[in-house]
Amino acid sequence: MAGFPTSFHLGPLVFHTYGFGLAIAAYVAFVYARRRLRRAQVNVEPFTRFTVWLLVSGLVGARLANIATNWSYYSGHPGRWIAVWQGGLASFGGIALALVVGLVLRRRWWPQTRLTKFTDALVPALIAGWALGRVLGPQFMVDGGGHLTNQWFGIHYAGEVGKRVPVPLLQGAEDALLWLALLGVERTRLKSTVGVITALGMIVWGLVRALDERLLLGQESHSGSVGVQLAGLALALAGVVTLIAHWPKRAVVSESTTSG
Repeated sequence: MAGFPTSFHLGPLVFHTYGFGLAIAAYVAFVYARRRLRRAQVNVEPFTRFTVWLLVSGLVGARLANIATNWSYYSGHPGRWIAVWQGGLASFGGIALALVVGLVLRRRWWPQTRLTKFTDALVPALIAGWALGRVLGPQFMVDGGGHLTNQWFGIHYAGEVGKRVPVPLLQGAEDALLWLALLGVERTRLKSTVGVITALGMIVWGLVRALDERLLLGQESHSGSVGVQLAGLALALAGVVTLIAHWPKRAVVSESTTSG
C-alpha cells in the first residue's frame, strides 16, 4: 500500500510486512480457537501440534494451487516455485490441503469427539482469524488491491498502477460481520443443534468469496479467478448439504405429534 512499507530490512535480511500480519492473525486465531474448544469441553492438549500441521499444509497447498493456476509463469522456472517471498498464495488451495490434513488428524487425536462439534468450535475462530489476516496481510503486500477505480474509497497499492478497490479491507469487514453473525446464532436456540454454525459459516463465506472474486478481482487475480469462484460455490453447496443434514427436526416431530 502506498505510504506504508511492504517490506523492511534488518541487516542482510528482508522481512515482508504482510508475513508479520499473517503471523499475528494466525496466533490470534489459535488462541481463540483453543479457548472455544476448551469451552466446548474438547481436549486441547494436541491442539498446538494440530495447528502447526494445519499451517504447514495450508501454506504448501496455497503455494501449489498458485503454481497450478499460473503455470505459464512458473513453467520452466523451478526456482520461482519456492520464491514465496515474492508472494503467490491461493487461499482455496491452502484450505483444500489443510482440510484433508485436519480431518485425518482430528480422527486420530479426537476420535471420540463428533466432527461437527469440533468444527462448530473451530469455524468462528478461523473466520475471525481470516478477517484479521485480510487486514494485516494482503492489505500490505505488493499487488494487494482489486480493480482500478476512480471512487473516493480507492487506495494506491505498491506494484499496481492507479487507485484500486481495497479488497483486503472489504473482505476483512465481510469476515468480521460473518463472525459476529455466527456469535449471534450461538445465542439462539440453534446453539444446541450441532453442525449449524459450521454449515452457515461454509455457506456465507463460500458465496461471499466467490462474489468478491467475480466482482472485485476477476481476471486480475493471480490465483485463478474461475477456480476460486468454483471453489467458493462448492464450499457453499457443501454447507447447504451440512445444514440440511443437521437442521433441527424437533419442530417437525412436534407438529406431527400434535396433528396425530
